[in-house]
Amino acid sequence: MASGFYPRARLRLAAPLLLGVWAAAVVLAPDLRLKVLLALPALLIPTALWTLEGPGRWLIGFFAAAWLLPPLPIPLGNSGPHVCLVFAAVGLLAGVLWASRWSIPKSPLNTALATLFVVLLASIGPAAFDSGAAVAAQSLARVALFGIGVYVFFFTAYGPGSGLGAFASIRGVYWFAVAAALFACVDFYFQFPTPAGFGPQFIWLDSGVYRRAQGLFYEASTLGNFCAFFLVLIAVCFTQRRSESPISRKALLAGGALFFTALVLSYSRASVVSVAVALVVLAWQKRSRLPLRRLALIAASSAAAGAFLVWRVFPVFAETYWLRLAASFDYFLSGNERLLSGRIASWSTLAEWLAAHPWQAFVGIGYKTLPYTNYLGVPVVGDNMYLTLLIETGIAGLAALVWLNIAILRAAARAARKSDAQAAFCGTWILCFWAGQTVQMLSGDLLTYWRVLPVYFFVLALAVRP
Repeated sequence: MASGFYPRARLRLAAPLLLGVWAAAVVLAPDLRLKVLLALPALLIPTALWTLEGPGRWLIGFFAAAWLLPPLPIPLGNSGPHVCLVFAAVGLLAGVLWASRWSIPKSPLNTALATLFVVLLASIGPAAFDSGAAVAAQSLARVALFGIGVYVFFFTAYGPGSGLGAFASIRGVYWFAVAAALFACVDFYFQFPTPAGFGPQFIWLDSGVYRRAQGLFYEASTLGNFCAFFLVLIAVCFTQRRSESPISRKALLAGGALFFTALVLSYSRASVVSVAVALVVLAWQKRSRLPLRRLALIAASSAAAGAFLVWRVFPVFAETYWLRLAASFDYFLSGNERLLSGRIASWSTLAEWLAAHPWQAFVGIGYKTLPYTNYLGVPVVGDNMYLTLLIETGIAGLAALVWLNIAILRAAARAARKSDAQAAFCGTWILCFWAGQTVQMLSGDLLTYWRVLPVYFFVLALAVRP
């Protein structure tokens, strides 16, 4: 007894001393980055323990952290590591702890999603061969980040998260998203200093040069795509009976104003086109239930309210934005390349290189290597998911993406016809939104939006799960 008592007694006496030393180390650390690193365990350990008490809790933490927390001020990657990756790791552990709850059937959607992930993973070999170990490591990291969304889908549809309530989950996700959009608007107004790397995306106004609204994603296109997703949610809710909508009308109106404003401030025209495509698909889906006039009135009144809000709060910006949209329409009618903001030059470079090296279309050069490798002579930003995947992952990658898009749309359309109201709601939402995504992929590398892609696959899982 004595031999066991004294070590435990010494441990109890030493624990306060160790905690005191740890606290002193945090206080005396010479710079902010070291302070953050030393203090992280105090937050992460209890958070991880709480998360593991329920199989779906890590999803709550992941979405909240991904949208509402900035990257850590640590020089690693483009903008520093992110806290949400801790929740992703906890999610993997949750999948192991509740391994008995997994049951993944064979289906075209499941096969297409797994195939795309495998093709992206296989492209690491060509990345290492053509561009070296450093670029290949970045490519592997990007594949892993895309894999988070794939894991969220299977975890929610066929794993331990399959018991999550659809409408309850959507309500929680919606309010996280509203908070993220609110911060994006406030950040644009005050132009807060960024704690980590961000996309150099600016707007030139008479009053000065301003960073485009990026929210806590620190990339304007990601914010625009994120806002488009929830604007489609709001549109779908207004076509439902109140009892079949997960969110109240007042909350939808308040959130819609914020999402529309953040979308406009992000300056993302492609996301506006994505929303327009989604609304057309929604109108087609609801043509037998709701008059087209009512759908058009809902869309027009929502857009007018958002436009008025932007004009009242940001009058100079609003004028510039509407002029930009008008100019874009003129460019479209005249075939002017300025409509695509220089993308034609990048696409021409990629097309010319591929024509000179057609054999590369069979193997690719490695996923997400174009912006970092000199293999083509200079780094190139593809800004076209289809062309980018053809260059980076070959014909197999492009075919896998097209297959996945078709599989998502077909599965969502089937879910939209289910008798279960919640599954049908989610199916309609993801069907309309992903139709817009397939179009927006022509002008953006949407699979790289890893902090928002998981919620898209989450809603898809809520729609298709058994």
